[in-house]
Amino acid sequence: MFLSGKTALVTGSTSGIGLAIARALAGEGARLILNGFGAAAEIAGLCDELGATHSAADLTRPAEIEAMMAEAGPIDILVNNAGTQHVAPIDRFPPEKWDLILALNLSASFHTIRLALPAMKEQGWGRIVNTASAHSLVASPNKSAYVAAKHGIAGLTKTVALEAAPHGVTVNCISPGYVWTPLVENQIPDTMQARGLTREQVVNDVMLAAQPTKQFVTVEQVAALALYLCRDEAAAITGANLSMDGGWTAQ
Repeated sequence: MFLSGKTALVTGSTSGIGLAIARALAGEGARLILNGFGAAAEIAGLCDELGATHSAADLTRPAEIEAMMAEAGPIDILVNNAGTQHVAPIDRFPPEKWDLILALNLSASFHTIRLALPAMKEQGWGRIVNTASAHSLVASPNKSAYVAAKHGIAGLTKTVALEAAPHGVTVNCISPGYVWTPLVENQIPDTMQARGLTREQVVNDVMLAAQPTKQFVTVEQVAALALYLCRDEAAAITGANLSMDGGWTAQ
């Protein structure tokens, strides 16, 4: 197990992509710190399954991020995955939703990275993987905050990669297309309302219309790529925005 002795923090890891990444890292021996919301019994079950600890830090609050990182101690692998979404035209987009999405989808990664990087640089090894999105490269209507945040994650990834490159630390982002997760499922009703479509039309004519494969990306596929980026064989991959979108952004 090539991650034995390594500590990994995965944000937004109590469900969806983050949980799949956490399971992949644990499968290779990493000591895990989970972060995310959910029922206490379910989170306890995940911690038992993965031999993990859990932080309930609210990543929209910098003080809670600082407390989480201080409690975690030195981190070898940081996966910034936590995110949220709201779908509405910009002239009807609630300002509080804009603030929430930018805080969780972008600013939280700034705070975790700035706090994790010094120890990585000191030890001469580290892996930072940010979950971006096809929306880090292209836009869709009614998603102004999400698209802005994911474009920001792509830029943050490149900048930190350049700063960390001399220190044995790689920084990359993965940009999936539509992955069947609670986040995607939960935005279907908003998209139905915003566009006046049925559920089936949203899935087939909005979501999968963008992906030539006509298939949702799986959480296991994203996790496999994140795991590869932690290998020594991936040491030359840094500052990359890796598309995993069924051909969406090839068009």
